[in-house]
Amino acid sequence: MFARWLYPILMLLLLILPIRVEAQSVAVIPQITGSEQIRESIKPLFPTLLFTESYNTYKAQEAGRPYWVASETEIAAWARVQKENTSILLNNDILAFYGHPLSRNMGILGRYPITELDTRLTNLANEYKAVSGGRDVRKAFYIIFGTVWPEGEIGIIRESVLMEYIQYGLDHDILVFIDHQIGRYDPIASLKRLLPYLRYPNVHLALDPEWRTTRPMKEIGSVTAAEINTAQQVMEEYMIENNIPGERMLVIHQFKPWMIQDRENVRTGRDKVRLIHCADGFGNPGQKRDSYAANALARNIPLKSFKLFYNFEIPGAGYDAPLLSPSQVYGLNPRPYLIMYQ
Repeated sequence: MFARWLYPILMLLLLILPIRVEAQSVAVIPQITGSEQIRESIKPLFPTLLFTESYNTYKAQEAGRPYWVASETEIAAWARVQKENTSILLNNDILAFYGHPLSRNMGILGRYPITELDTRLTNLANEYKAVSGGRDVRKAFYIIFGTVWPEGEIGIIRESVLMEYIQYGLDHDILVFIDHQIGRYDPIASLKRLLPYLRYPNVHLALDPEWRTTRPMKEIGSVTAAEINTAQQVMEEYMIENNIPGERMLVIHQFKPWMIQDRENVRTGRDKVRLIHCADGFGNPGQKRDSYAANALARNIPLKSFKLFYNFEIPGAGYDAPLLSPSQVYGLNPRPYLIMYQ
């Protein structure tokens, strides 16, 4: 009698068992200075459910259950879950043009009409794809949202201009980063001005500590690790409260040591926010590599970005001389996920 009921009970248990989630790993990480190794609890770059392999393994297990076939509703639901929870950065690098659409002196974004920018960005993306080792390259516009003025005041981009780029991006599969220069204002309050734009699925955010100052062009500003950690928390909570699916990126720029104070205390690994650490600053190839290597020391912020500067022959403006090639950019260690050109 007991044996007759055993099989149905086992099948019921299979139906209600939860998906297995991989445990947080513990890794031994060597110190850059060659000092004694430390044990540090780390999380993967991306949460477990963002890995396509995890989804495929679970789907295969479900399909292998006897006398079970997924309904159309279940198939559609899982397809939506996979799409919304597969990280953009898992199989893609991002290539962005940076600047202010209304300023020719603030980057390439302001020097060409949007359609020509798209063409130039596509051509450059193809150069990167040719040496990417099989990873795809997603295009992006990187827009200065809040521009610092004298005494740290901020000028906000016109809504109609910003929305033109967001809508064009939605129509042509182009990501949009909106970047706040902070000025004399609180970085969290500055970030909150950007949050409503997360309702558009192609929009990501950025903060630039260089311009967190009341004396722009005379001193270089900074943010603290605590402010960066709070910014990630506020951004993730906003996404959860407003039912924004998937993940979004938050970029922090740095090219001087003091631009991120207490950098070793920055924390990453949130489920819905990917923190990107951008090596900013212009110079010759040696200076560029040194600046990137200084940022690479921050292993607690593993996702890196690299910025390059065109020479538009603007009096007093810095530029890279010469520009690193796509293969040279990919040769940086660690390899950057987000590459931008100003």
